[in-house]
This record gives sequence, structure tokens and C-alpha cells, in this order.
Amino acid sequence: MFLITGLALSVWLTYVLVKAIWGWQAKIPGPWYTNVTSFVLKYHEFTKDRRLWIHQLHKIYGPVVRVAPNEVSFSNLEGMKEIYQSGGSGYDKTEFYDLFKQYGYRTLFTTPSKVDHATRRRILADRYSMTNVLRAPMLEGFERRAASVLKQCEASRGGYLNVYVTLHCYALDCASHFLFNPGGTDTLNNAEDFKLMQELSYHDSIKQRYVQHYWPALNKIFASFLSPKRVSLSRSYVLEQAHQKSPHESSLMHKLQSKSSELAPIEMAAECMDHMAAGIDTTGDSLCFLMHELSLPRSEHIQQCLRQEIAQNPDARIDELPYLDAVIKEGLRLFAPIPMSLPRYVPESGRNICGYDCPGGAIVSCQAYSLHLVNPDVFPNAESFMPERWLQKEGEAERNRLLFAFSAGGRGCIGKQ
Repeated sequence: MFLITGLALSVWLTYVLVKAIWGWQAKIPGPWYTNVTSFVLKYHEFTKDRRLWIHQLHKIYGPVVRVAPNEVSFSNLEGMKEIYQSGGSGYDKTEFYDLFKQYGYRTLFTTPSKVDHATRRRILADRYSMTNVLRAPMLEGFERRAASVLKQCEASRGGYLNVYVTLHCYALDCASHFLFNPGGTDTLNNAEDFKLMQELSYHDSIKQRYVQHYWPALNKIFASFLSPKRVSLSRSYVLEQAHQKSPHESSLMHKLQSKSSELAPIEMAAECMDHMAAGIDTTGDSLCFLMHELSLPRSEHIQQCLRQEIAQNPDARIDELPYLDAVIKEGLRLFAPIPMSLPRYVPESGRNICGYDCPGGAIVSCQAYSLHLVNPDVFPNAESFMPERWLQKEGEAERNRLLFAFSAGGRGCIGKQ
């Protein structure tokens, strides 16, 4: 028995060493241990600092770095364009995205196939157009919710305001209004709706998700100990909205119901649950970071410029204020709502990316955090908050191409506009 075990171990070690010396990944820069094991990568995932670890590797090894025997990270425009934009939609998504299924169904975000994704995107795209978002029924709902935020700010004079709670409530209320109008939430004024924000935003389940991804059998055994995220109130709310009889024609639910021959109510609910859950943390977190930056003494001149632009253009549409747009873009660059890697599979025939041959099935990715911080030729003084950079004509195309806050290509975030 020991002889067989020893022989099997020897064969495995020989295989690992041969791959480490002559395998495709050996030619890619990176620390030696990432050539033989993915353990270190998984360790950083479970300790929640994968993003910072990969970023440090890019600073040491350059724009192409091996992070595991079968996984490579890129932090340059060439790599980003190949992975996410080649063929219009880039490479197919990995099983990592299965962790974000809703009610057991795939959504626009979790669909791995480019063809299936394009079909679903065509159903939803017009609701996310600026023309639809700026329609009176939409704007009126957003304005009412913004007024609730301002009311909270006024009430906090002489005291303090928990901006995390306030801005995540605002994010949920705006997202649900867009999805279900007139059935959107009012979390800043309704205690029952407030529970939805708490349920969606207060729970940290990343370790359980990684166990589910890498070791699904273990996840079934230890699920109760790993504290999975339970969102029963939110799921019930979305299912109820999926059956409402008369959503406004500008809402996403109205568009989904118009495709009832293609989508069952549970699939409509899954799509909306995905958009709502994604919208609260991304929007809420970005607003928190941006508001904090603007509140600092070093940003006083930015506040003054914003006030001046808005005061001088009282009738301008929100997309007609260039300095406001620059502030938002700089916030998305420095405080990207999804700063982590977005993994993709190299197509079956293999690809050459940035001069390195990657075989089919290898995992490749970019992360917004590094793309926005390690390209000084595009973003000089990258760690400084400088909205003015977005007002300069020189380098404008390069900045816009490298902005990865919403991913890129045909599979980029549908809510980008």
C-alpha cells in the first residue's frame, strides 16, 4: 500500500516538475510558486486580499503575471482588449460566475456563452439607454429618493450621518424604482423596506462562495458553518414584483413581461434579483468613497467647481455637465465598484496574448484596480483624485479605452450609461 502511494506521489511530482520547467506557464513572469501550485492564490482569495496581492505582483513583474499554474493576470490595454473585446464579446466566462445564479437560473451576468448573452442583452438593452433613464417617470422617482437623502443630511446638522447606510439605501431605492416602478422600495422612510437593504448589504459570504466554487462537496457538508448569505426577504420581494400586473412601461419588469413567451416569471425574477443585488453594493460603495473624497479639505476646490457648474447651468441635463461627468469618471477610476479580476477562459484553439502563448482552457483576466493604477502613461499621478484629467483632449481616447470600471466589450456592464 505504501509502495503504491509512494509511486503515485513520485509520478505526480514528476508531472508537476516537468510542467513547471517546460510547460507554457513557465515562460510567463511570476513568482516561482505560482508555477507549481494554486494554493497561494486560493489563500489570498480566502483572506480577501487577492486584488492587492495581484496588484503587487504586477508592480514587481510587469503587465503580464502568472498567478497560478493555469491562470494569468494582465494589466495593460493590449491584454484587456484581447480578453474582453476580441470578436466583440471576448472570451467565455468561467464557472466562477455560477456563484451568482439567482433562484437557480442564469442571468445576463452569469451566462457563459457569448451567443446566449447577446440574446438576453437584446431584450434588456433599451431600458438601460440614456433616453429611457432620463424619461420623466424615471427621473421623478430618482429625484424623490434624492430628496430623502438630502432630508437625512439636513437632519444630521450638528451631529453625524451614517453615509454607508444612507447611500446604500439610496442605491437600493433607485435600482428597485428602475426595475419595478411603481413597486420600488423607500428604505429611508419605510422600516420594512429598510430590512431589504440590511439583508443585501450587511452580510459577508465571500469565504462560503469560494468553498462552493472550488469544493462544492465540502460546501454541502459545512454550509451552515460557513455562513451563506440568506436573502429570503429580498427574494420574496422580487418574486412578488415579478407578478405585478401593471409595471410602468419605462421599467425593466415591463420589458421582461413583454417577452413572457420567452421568459417564465421565475426567470424574470432572477434577472431583476441579479440587477438589484449588483446595483446596491456597486452604486452604494462608489458613492461612499466618492463622498468621502469630496469631503476632504484637499477636495474643497472640486466642490467649488461642481457648485459653480450646476449653479450656472440650472436647466442642463445631467449628461450635459462636463465637470460633474469628470468627477464621476475619476471616482469610478480610483474607486472602481468592482475592482477584482473578471476571469475568462482562453478559447479552445488557444491564443497569443501580449506575446505569450496561452492554451485553450487557461484562465486569463484583468482587474480594474491594477489597470487604473499601473499605467502612468495614461493615468499620471494615478493614486491622486484629479477630475481635471478627464477634461483634457490630449490622451482622451486612451483614458476612455482603459477605464475598466464596467468591464469592456459586448459583455461589459449593461448599466454603464
